[in-house]
Amino acid sequence: MRDITVGILGVGRIGKLHADNLVRLPGVRLEAVADPYLEPEKWEARGIEWAREPERLIGNDDIEAVLICSPTPTHADLIEAAARAGKHIFCEKPIALDPERVRSTLEVVAETGIKLQIGFNRRFDPTFARLRQAVVEGEIGEVHLIKIVARDPEPPPIDYVASSGGMFLDMTIHDFDMVRFLSGAEVEEVQAFGAVLVDPAIGEAGDVDTAVVVLKLTGGALASIENSRRAVFGYDQRIEVFGSKGGIEAFNETPRQIRLRTTNGVRSENPHYFFLERYHQAYVTELEEFFSCIRDDRDPAVGGRDGLIPLLIGMAATTSMRENRPVRVERPEA
Repeated sequence: MRDITVGILGVGRIGKLHADNLVRLPGVRLEAVADPYLEPEKWEARGIEWAREPERLIGNDDIEAVLICSPTPTHADLIEAAARAGKHIFCEKPIALDPERVRSTLEVVAETGIKLQIGFNRRFDPTFARLRQAVVEGEIGEVHLIKIVARDPEPPPIDYVASSGGMFLDMTIHDFDMVRFLSGAEVEEVQAFGAVLVDPAIGEAGDVDTAVVVLKLTGGALASIENSRRAVFGYDQRIEVFGSKGGIEAFNETPRQIRLRTTNGVRSENPHYFFLERYHQAYVTELEEFFSCIRDDRDPAVGGRDGLIPLLIGMAATTSMRENRPVRVERPEA
């Protein structure tokens, strides 16, 4: 197995997580990180080069691949710069909040021929992958219904809400991708409902914190997504796929898979508190997939088109909620 030398652009919470995971991957070496707000001594102590400007890292000929973990508004520019420098790219979602900007960025990626993988990590969760397997292998027959419940333990900071693009483009975008992944179908139409029930400041920032979205899929199946910015008992992540031969469900995962039964009733632990714990393995597996694609010269399982389509679904959901009507999803080829 040949070594792949990697750089990370942006080492905030998710960038640091990926940096820690890279150390555990065989055949991968973290060479450098870039972030205007980093603390150099922490990286120097690990033998990792650092820079405040991404251009220095992108211009490093020793680096073969980059992980883009910087704020969303920087993604498209960094993808284009890295692609033109011949770097393979793993980028956290979304590519951009404007579909035309995404399309122009994907054109650069296509012209350069580099690999681009988008960070929809939930596809790589072992439990959710098992649900997909049940669909692919026909265990539950033809898919009729998909139900996703996704609730955060607490709202993000208000300054983040104001710049995130809204709940559907920040939080629910993962669920839109999961509907596509689990069903193997595309979303044709959405009807979305939203409310501000958790924090009035979220409404003042122009967003909602509670939502239900109903989706019509190609082939006739239906899906529903239920979101909340606050579940007081922890990170609530559940999925059910129902079909003509049966159904399969994914329940919340807990720190310890135990259940206490006594005369006082049955008790189990609360779910993991947040996504870093719940999807720890998924973050490792998605990086393994990325580097495997580089070594095997194949396209990533979650490519640029998969970064565009959930954005289009999210925009349709936003329009539906604001105009109180069903909205057709723009086709990605348009």
